[in-house]
Amino acid sequence: MNRRHFLATITVATAANSLPHALFAQQSQAARLEIDTTTPGPTIPLDFTGLSYETAQLANPAFFSAQNKSLIDLFGSLSPTGVLRLGGGSSEFTTFARDNTPTTPPFEVFGPDTGKTIKSGTINTPLAFHNLRAFLDATNWRCLYGLNLGQGTVENAVAEAAAVDEILGPRLIAFQIGNEPDSFRNRYRPATYTPADFIAEWSTFHAAILAKVPEAKFAGPDISNKLPYFTAFAEAAPQHPDIILLTSHAYAMGPAGSPASTLENLLEPNPKVQTQSDEKLEVILEAAKQVHLPYRMCEGNSCWDGGKPGVSDTLASALWCADYMLHLAQRGVAGINLHGGGNGFYTPLAGAPSTGFIKRPEYFGIQFSQQLTGCTFLHTTLTGANPRVTAYALQNPHHHLLAIINKDDRPITLTTSITPKSTAVLLTGPDLDSKGPITFKPTTIANSHALAIPAHTALLYTF
Repeated sequence: MNRRHFLATITVATAANSLPHALFAQQSQAARLEIDTTTPGPTIPLDFTGLSYETAQLANPAFFSAQNKSLIDLFGSLSPTGVLRLGGGSSEFTTFARDNTPTTPPFEVFGPDTGKTIKSGTINTPLAFHNLRAFLDATNWRCLYGLNLGQGTVENAVAEAAAVDEILGPRLIAFQIGNEPDSFRNRYRPATYTPADFIAEWSTFHAAILAKVPEAKFAGPDISNKLPYFTAFAEAAPQHPDIILLTSHAYAMGPAGSPASTLENLLEPNPKVQTQSDEKLEVILEAAKQVHLPYRMCEGNSCWDGGKPGVSDTLASALWCADYMLHLAQRGVAGINLHGGGNGFYTPLAGAPSTGFIKRPEYFGIQFSQQLTGCTFLHTTLTGANPRVTAYALQNPHHHLLAIINKDDRPITLTTSITPKSTAVLLTGPDLDSKGPITFKPTTIANSHALAIPAHTALLYTF
């Protein structure tokens, strides 16, 4: 091996916890990890981490506000510079009103829109936007804001955009016009609705908003999974220099009621049930590259339709989340917004201001990958390992880092030519299907070339 080209070679052995030493040696799985330091890859943006909430949540102005201090603290613990995306299915049912007269929403918190939640008639007001601005100032987060294209009017979208732009100011990244326009057919539009129809409609809203808010920036197309709508939007983007970001949604599997939405499928490296496979991601990234725009996965999670109990709210989802975020970052994705809110099964944060908030498993998965923002990927080649074992090597100006995510129910041992420091960060829980307690904390490791990775854990080493 040319040591100028490779930082380390790692041998991985995998075996069941209960095997005696002789059987461990016989049934171990050998693998190699080669790390090339000469061809660094993408750097994870500092604002890579994000959350996605339904726009209907703004109907309760007290939620995103400076008074919701517990939620502010929880956002701050995820990222010092994150991105809050407001949109979702409920955004096609909201309206804007300049009147700040408080309205009583039928909910304190609004979870992921499953199509069964009462959402008609929710109203966004300047009061909600002022409270949102105070929340964003307190967290140092910024916002992607969705406007109602599906059932809204141009006039209402213009008025709402003007208020949001004026009040959020530098906290506003861009507007998204419409949520999942590729799903409008037979819902809000005729069955004949095409990508060209969407672009024409989007352009009408866009021009009217720019006439009122000349400095407005835009992102899109915020599709579900039909790529022709994405590529059509990307091809039109150069005509509009105010488009600064391309976006779409991606769920690992779904719907929640599908027999294929299982814990086992969630742990597969690229399951066929994914709504955005690596093949689709490749098309998206190539389209973004052609027009020199960044791409952000602005809504997604483990299983669409609100998540699946026993899958989306388990340690497995935390490990999936940590691995998925690093996988997208390694591919050059600019950021990710995990959808949630209310008490949805997959939400990273559950609860309400009146009852308090709790961290669900995915919260810890996000925290794990967040530790690597600002770091640059190094090229790795992992051969012979269990498909549920993934490794990411990165560097920053001060350290090299190695993240090992073991989504298998067997431990692994890594024999390496590198010597990690005596501390690492460990994400773990009782078992893959456990809902808690999930822990994410520093841990002490032996200062040795042999690294022990327990079953169903993620470890981040510095060396």
